Amino acid sequence: MIKKDEVLIEENTVLSSIVDRSAIRPEIDSLIEGRVILIEKSSVYVDLAPFGTGIIYGREFINAKDVINKISLGDIVKAKIVEVENEDGYVELSLKEAKQALSWSEAEKVIKAKTILNLEVKDANKGGLILEWQGIAGFLPASQLKADHYPRVLDSDKDKILKELKKLIGEHISVMIISTLPKEGKLIFSEKDNNPEEKKEILSKYNIGDDLNCTVAGIVDFGVFLKLEDGLEGLVHISELDWGLVEDPRNIFKIGDKVKAKVIEIKDGKISLSIKALKENPWKEFEGKLKKGDIIKGVVIKYNKHGALISIKEGVAGLVHNSTFSSEIKLRETLELGKNYNFQITLFEPKEQKMTLIHLE
Repeated sequence: MIKKDEVLIEENTVLSSIVDRSAIRPEIDSLIEGRVILIEKSSVYVDLAPFGTGIIYGREFINAKDVINKISLGDIVKAKIVEVENEDGYVELSLKEAKQALSWSEAEKVIKAKTILNLEVKDANKGGLILEWQGIAGFLPASQLKADHYPRVLDSDKDKILKELKKLIGEHISVMIISTLPKEGKLIFSEKDNNPEEKKEILSKYNIGDDLNCTVAGIVDFGVFLKLEDGLEGLVHISELDWGLVEDPRNIFKIGDKVKAKVIEIKDGKISLSIKALKENPWKEFEGKLKKGDIIKGVVIKYNKHGALISIKEGVAGLVHNSTFSSEIKLRETLELGKNYNFQITLFEPKEQKMTLIHLE
């Protein structure tokens, strides 16, 4: 005979199972919180009820060793999901990535609060200084330095400027974060932005759509800083330098160059600029002329993690996705850099500058 208590236990078990299954499972790259339930020599286990147990091990354990050394049983930790369920049934977690994700969020708060940071100068290049905040590398353009730190070189010799900037390595300076670039893993600092009202007054003179005469003040992997006037710079992101593919801004510009740029955004005390916006849009030539299904000839100009970029004209390129081949290796074996092939258009949206293609044998 089945007892009443046994029935209740079975019902509760079923209900718990239903609740577990109905809960929306977190996805890869999402942040999740849980309690540390076991710490071993090479792994940490976290209770992620109702989603199971999380584990930090292998490379993720090594990468976050400094954080793990400060963790105790019972502590609540926030981690980033790198694998929803591995072969052992655990949710794989990353403390290091979670820390970085939280740092980017914190950086945005620091910008809005106009917080002054006292940071050590880690290194210098011809464009400015390299700083670090919460493990994130940052760039302080030379033109954003205050007068007492700005390199005074009579003939503007770049090597002499670098020599002067290197003298600041190891010193602590007061700066503000003026921009975050998570995709590039960079922060942009300013030593001049300690007076928000003054900056607001300067910015009020500019409007979206303005065409400006500027001077190249700094060059970095992700774009070019242009000096608009004393105390004010704008960033031209690498994607806004030209309609064509730009691999390295240093191949196109040098510090001191005079260029024209258009204001495309004014937000959170910073100005974003575009150089390509002042050039003829090459995609317009193909509006109404090309469509899905058309056969065209193009040249392979670059590989990326998604596939191969195919150019049909300078500044007009489309993607052949890896999924159209049996593997990424097969795609690169078939489509060689610099060679022309026949392709069929599978998507063509010139107003959005989007095009996808498939290779024709």
